[in-house]
Amino acid sequence: MRLRFCATLISLVLTPLLANAAKPDGWFLAGMDPGSYVIERDASVMHGGTASGRLSSIRTPKSFGTMMQSIDAANYKGKRVRYSAFVKASNVKNWAGMWMRVDGDTPSATLAFDNMQSRPIRGTKDWARYSVVLDVAPSAKGISFGILVDGEGAVWLNDVQFQVVDSSVPTTNTLSQVAKKPMNLNFEH
Repeated sequence: MRLRFCATLISLVLTPLLANAAKPDGWFLAGMDPGSYVIERDASVMHGGTASGRLSSIRTPKSFGTMMQSIDAANYKGKRVRYSAFVKASNVKNWAGMWMRVDGDTPSATLAFDNMQSRPIRGTKDWARYSVVLDVAPSAKGISFGILVDGEGAVWLNDVQFQVVDSSVPTTNTLSQVAKKPMNLNFEH
């Protein structure tokens, strides 16, 4: 009983401290279970430069957490944008992925989206470059982007680039993969 009380007390003290540990400027913690994760600037693990951003679980999560930013879409309207970075993963149990979302004028108006769920990062991986490419509609109001971990594990994000690219770079938009009309309704093909 006493050991359980001490463990609970330590958890109650450390969790807020970890949650506020050296957050990288401009990035914030969000997701469906942000209390199970911590973000921090990590000066000991990096691909380039002097630090990386780290998102890691601090207890068994019920869902995902994300390290992210949200920006105004005004400078990117009518353009194709690539969000790319080097990512390192450690013991990612379910999956992780970089993600980007282009939003319209209401919170439910998602105009383009990709979270790499169809090409997930799992397990322990050394540094590799990943990217998400989306078209920013002329009606777009905001762009959000980041990296997520669903379940236990940690990821590091480094050498991030956010740039306009030309139309020869294919999009990774998962919303555009929705069929335009019903197909093979009689299962003959």
